[in-house]
Amino acid sequence: MKAELINKSASGIETYTIENDNGMRAEFITFGARIFKLFVKDKNDNLVDVVAGFDTPDGFREENPYFNAVIGRVGNRIGGAKFTLDGKEYNLYKNDGNNHLHGGKVGFDSRMWTAQILGDDSVKMSRLSQDGEEGYPGNLQVSVTYTLTPDNALELKYEAVCDQDTICSLTNHAYFNLDGTFETVLDHEVFIGADKVTVVDDELIPHGELKDVKGTAFDFTTAKKIGKDIKADEHMIEIARGYDFNYVLRGEGVRKVATAYSQNSGIEMSVYTDRKCMQLYTGNFLGGLKGKKTYGYQSAFCMETQGYPNACNVPEFDSMTLEKDTKYTAYTKYAFDIK
Repeated sequence: MKAELINKSASGIETYTIENDNGMRAEFITFGARIFKLFVKDKNDNLVDVVAGFDTPDGFREENPYFNAVIGRVGNRIGGAKFTLDGKEYNLYKNDGNNHLHGGKVGFDSRMWTAQILGDDSVKMSRLSQDGEEGYPGNLQVSVTYTLTPDNALELKYEAVCDQDTICSLTNHAYFNLDGTFETVLDHEVFIGADKVTVVDDELIPHGELKDVKGTAFDFTTAKKIGKDIKADEHMIEIARGYDFNYVLRGEGVRKVATAYSQNSGIEMSVYTDRKCMQLYTGNFLGGLKGKKTYGYQSAFCMETQGYPNACNVPEFDSMTLEKDTKYTAYTKYAFDIK
């Protein structure tokens, strides 16, 4: 195992890499605390980069759909771009119609982070989100630690603490294609250990209602191809142009919650987390963006582990309030195998 700084761009973006003894390699950049590249061996022992993005770190400064970045202070949508905390209403930036999405106009994905190498297998990215940033209260000190394990897994450990009561719900918006071709993900087979999804309105905002997935197009409790039901006669799927839904995961604590598999490459990815929920997104708004590849419609998928979306406005959902001087923690692992 070896972790090292391998590049610093003219604009100051640092690139770090970790490689294990099996040849798996992960690269990270300090702009957005992003996963830059993630090389995994396929069934033919070839290295495949399974995350979307750009050829250079500075490419991520261009407009893009949050490629592989840490999302905060709050991932997903906040209805009406506002919330009330301790009796005070806070107004956030409206960057998704009337709503607030993925941290606002300049979220964590568009900020510079500070990196620190921790031993041979980890890189820690940190930043201070100042009081009032994007409308959120309190000075939030936040970090994500990326660890590459000897058995071909990438671990993400989040920590945050604030000097005021605030709201916080972090995730990573990694875009995967286990073929590495980024032509389509409709043939990928997906399992999700969730019996319910959160119902959304026509602006994709949840308000507390849950829907049983059994026997519906939302059901991934038995592994199936993403494309099997993606054109089903379901209103939510039609307005989202595919899957873009929050699954309420079974179980508690760190557990295996989902898998994705490509028959073409033989690569299987398993997702472990301690989060209550996970967003399955099938790249429904990708289309013609040029990066490492040209990313077309539904050419990548995301499995974003998270808390309940819009929980700051829905009392029925588990709270995303982070009390003053209380530590926020979250854990996710993407493990890779040949099947």
